[in-house]
Amino acid sequence: MSDGAPHHRPWETTETLPREPAGARVDHLVLLDLVPAGARVLDIGCGDGALLALLRDRRGIDGRGIELSREGVNACLARGLPVIQGDADTDLANYPDGAFDVVVMSQTIQATRQPREVLEHLLRIGRHVIISFPNFGHWRVRTELALRGRMPVTDLMPDAWYETANIHHCTIRDFVGLCRVLGARIETAAALDSRGRAMRVALPWWVWNLFGAQGVFLLSKDGRPVA
Repeated sequence: MSDGAPHHRPWETTETLPREPAGARVDHLVLLDLVPAGARVLDIGCGDGALLALLRDRRGIDGRGIELSREGVNACLARGLPVIQGDADTDLANYPDGAFDVVVMSQTIQATRQPREVLEHLLRIGRHVIISFPNFGHWRVRTELALRGRMPVTDLMPDAWYETANIHHCTIRDFVGLCRVLGARIETAAALDSRGRAMRVALPWWVWNLFGAQGVFLLSKDGRPVA
């Protein structure tokens, strides 16, 4: 199939997901498979640098990162990662067109103030864009709202509504719609289950929207294949 309290950071929302024996988060391994070896990569909202370090160690990428929180930047520097403190809502305009082979935004776009403008910049800066986000159309979210009338608290979204960094509640189908508005080509996509594993069966968008806990998309502006 080709969609608070200010101290809480978006990258913290999936730390409860399981890890493989080597220590990598399971959902990060899905993103790992989408990045070609040796690529120039910009990771926006890179948090503690876990994904960027994984890409460096297993793909040999030339990686850079942007992170809003000082704690996250310090954690990245401790891993030996070239990361600067910055805000995706205001700082992406400073990057030139086509500066990176791949731009990654993992579990962050729903926490930006202007997600459409952010995605437009990502498509401009990178030849390819990888986006992952929690799916607010998941059946557990719908059940909490329908039966309890309350904003859900799940493994993927563990914070109460008054603490969460998630300010735009996007579903997989919503994201597909935004891609159409921007003319972004969906090169590949995956829905992840509640444990961060890819759902292996290609199904219609509405099924992924109901059963996928996360969405992962590989996008391009002109449909060029990943090198």
